[in-house]
Formats: sequence, structure tokens, C-alpha cells
Amino acid sequence: MSGPMSRVILFNKPHGVLSQFTDGQARATLSDYIDVPKVYAAGRLDRDSEGLLVLTDNGKLQAKIAHPKYKAAKTYMVQVEGVPEANAIAQLRAGVILKDGKTRPAKAEAVSEPDWLWPRDPPVRVRKTVPDSWLRITISEGKNRQVRRMCAAVGHPCLRLIRVQVGEWSLEGIALGAWRDA
Repeated sequence: MSGPMSRVILFNKPHGVLSQFTDGQARATLSDYIDVPKVYAAGRLDRDSEGLLVLTDNGKLQAKIAHPKYKAAKTYMVQVEGVPEANAIAQLRAGVILKDGKTRPAKAEAVSEPDWLWPRDPPVRVRKTVPDSWLRITISEGKNRQVRRMCAAVGHPCLRLIRVQVGEWSLEGIALGAWRDA
């Protein structure tokens, strides 16, 4: 007889929520949204990032999702300051040199604003004098704040970052602050 099935939860993390269950500073955490024992985030999303967070009760699976050597592709919708020209997008695709080394080549393309987008709380501070635009970026590694740093390195600071896919799992159909079993 085999052991119990691993549980995998897909959570649409709102802006401002930490990717952990406890915090000594009374900030919003996963426990404000998910009441499931013994599941842990596989990989992290910064407090100021939104979107898909995968949680599991299986330590091996957690390590596999989170560890860069397994190269689980992660796709983000990124609102950036300015309108990136072809050379900026080409730089993202080739790999960007950051302080901690060159990133692996990424998939990057200019896209229109997603039609499924929810309003962010608090709203993004958009400067009236500077246009903003959207990119879809897929990376296969997970350096700290990598997508934000990549965008800044090519001259387009990130205003909003939403993870929409991790490996085979997608955010599709999961409302902000909601979760479901994968």
C-alpha cells in the first residue's frame, strides 16, 4: 500500500502578503488565507509581488519546485516603466548581467495589459509623464528579485509583477486571495 498522496495547493497571492505562515511583525501572511496543516511554499514570491504561489506537504516536491537546478520555468506578467525597445527585450532574452552574475536566457515579449487583471491594493504609482507597458517574461532560475532586477538593468523599472505560471501549474481561474488543490 502506498503512502498518502502529496497535496499541492495553488494560491493567488495578493500584494503585501508574505510567502510564509508566520511573521513577528503582524504583517499579512499565508495563514490569513490558507488554513491547511503542514503545507509550505515551494519557492517564494516577494511581499510586493503577486500571483501564483505553489504550496505542498511533500518536502521532495517542494525542493524540486524551488531549487534552481531543476529549472522549473516561471512565467511573469510584468508592468514596467517606459516602453522597452527591441534591444532591451533582446538583452532579457540573451541574459542580463546582474551583481551576482549573468542570468540564464529568458523568454521575453511585449504584450498588452492582461484583460483578467485585478486592481492592485495599493494601486501602482504610475507617473503621468512616463508611459508604462507590459512584458511577459519566463525564467528558469530563481535569483533573489531576479525579474525586477533584470527589468531595471535594461532600463525599465518594474511597477508590478504577477507570477502566472510555475512549471505546469497556472494561475488561471484562481481569484485573488483564493486557492485550490492542483
